[in-house]
Amino acid sequence: MTARVLVVDDIPANVKLLEARLSAEYFDVVTATSGRDALTICERAECDLVLLDVMMPDMDGFEVCRRLKSNPATHHIPVIMVTALDQPSDKVRGLEAGADDFLTKPISELALIARVRSLARLKMVTDELRMRVLTSHEIGIESPEREAVADTGRGGRVLIVDDRPASYERIAATLSKEHDVEVEADPNQALFHAADGNYDLLIVSLGLENFDALRLCSQIRSLDRTRNLPILAITEPDNNSRMLRGLEIGVNDFLIRPIDKNELLARTRSQVRKRRYTERLRDNVQMSIEMAITDALTGLFNRRYMESHLGTLIEQAAARGKPLVALVLDIDYFKAINDSHGHDAGDDVLRDFALRIKRSIRGIDLACRYGGEEFVIIMPETDMAVAAMVAERLRRRIAAEPFAIAQGARQIPVTISIGIAGLRGKDDTAATLLKRADQALYRAKRDGRNRVVPDAA
Repeated sequence: MTARVLVVDDIPANVKLLEARLSAEYFDVVTATSGRDALTICERAECDLVLLDVMMPDMDGFEVCRRLKSNPATHHIPVIMVTALDQPSDKVRGLEAGADDFLTKPISELALIARVRSLARLKMVTDELRMRVLTSHEIGIESPEREAVADTGRGGRVLIVDDRPASYERIAATLSKEHDVEVEADPNQALFHAADGNYDLLIVSLGLENFDALRLCSQIRSLDRTRNLPILAITEPDNNSRMLRGLEIGVNDFLIRPIDKNELLARTRSQVRKRRYTERLRDNVQMSIEMAITDALTGLFNRRYMESHLGTLIEQAAARGKPLVALVLDIDYFKAINDSHGHDAGDDVLRDFALRIKRSIRGIDLACRYGGEEFVIIMPETDMAVAAMVAERLRRRIAAEPFAIAQGARQIPVTISIGIAGLRGKDDTAATLLKRADQALYRAKRDGRNRVVPDAA
C-alpha cells in the first residue's frame, strides 16, 4: 500500500528528514514550507495525508488544520500534527481543530510509519466511498460533506470494555456528559455486546486481566457487523509495542494513562464524527444503488434489474429442476384514467397498485414495473396452478377495492389483466418466457380484459 503524504514544515532540515523516512517506505512525498501552500495543495486533491508541523510563522498548524477540517472539499484528509508540545492541553487544542493523530518530537520512526500506514488505509476506504458518492450526486442525491463538517461529534453511542471498576467508572462519568455510554466489564461478552449495539465507538482497555485486548480488537475488525466500528484503545505509558501492534490490526486511536478528561472527550468526538461521516457515505452509496435498480414512482424493481436478474433465476431453476412462473400484468384502460382524471391520478393508481402487488407476493418473488402500466412478477419454485391462484386472487382484490386519487378525495374502479407462462425446460430463456406471458396477456385483453389467462401449452 502506498499513499501521497504532504509534509508541511518551515524548516528545510525537518522536511528533508521526514521525506527521507517516508520515501524509504515507498510513500510518495510532496512538501510545503507554509500553511498557505499546504491548503492550496490539499484543495487541489494532491495528497492523501498531511504531516503538519505546529510551529510555523505565517499560519500555525492549529489554524491550518482547522481550515482543512472546516472545508467540505478537504475535511476528509487525515492530518497528523507534528509537535514539540507535549501537554494534554496542546493535544486537546489540536483535536478540537480536527487533527487525527499526533507525533511528538523527536519522532520515532516506527511510530511515524505505523500511524501513516493506519491513516492511509482508512483514507483509501473513504476515497472509494467518496468516489461512488460523486456518481450519486450526479443523479440528485445530496452529498454528506457539509453535514459532516457541521457535526459536533456529540450524542454518540459508546461502549467501554474495561474490567476495572475504578477505571471504567471515571471514563463513563466523563463521557456521559456528551454521549450515551454503556460498559461491558466481561471481555468474553464484549464482541457480542458490540455486534448487537449499533455503537459509534468502542473504547477498549489494553490492560484487561486474563484476556488479550488486542485479540478482541482483531475480532471486532473481522466481524461483518463491527468491521467499521471505530476503536479507541487505552494503554499504559511506554507500551509502544502494543500501540503499534494495535494500529496494524485496525485500532483507530489511542489514549495513554493517566487519562486527561478533555483529551478523552476530544478524541471521542473525533471518532464519532468520522463514524457518522463514513456511515453517511455508505448510506448515500446504498441509496444510489437502490435508485439504479428501482422504479422511482412505485418503489418496485425496474425493468433493467428484472431482466438482468431473471436470467440468474432461470439458471438456478433449471439446474435444480424447479418450476418458475412469470406473470405479466396490465392495468385495463389506463390511458382513459390519465385522460379523464389527469396524470397525477394515474400516478396515484400506479403507486397504490404497486403496494397491492407487494402485499400479495412472497419475499422470494420478484416484482417490477416493466414500463408504463405494465408490471411483471417472477415466482420461483412455483408451478402454473399455484401461480394462477395467486394471479386470480390479486385480480379479484384489485377489482373489489376502488383506488383513491386526488389525495383521497375521489375513488375510481380499476381492473387488471394477467398473462401467465411457466418455464419450459433448460432451453427456455428470459426472452421466450416473457414473450409467452405477454402473448397470454394479449389474449386476456382481447377476450374482454379483467381476467387471468395462462400460456397455451
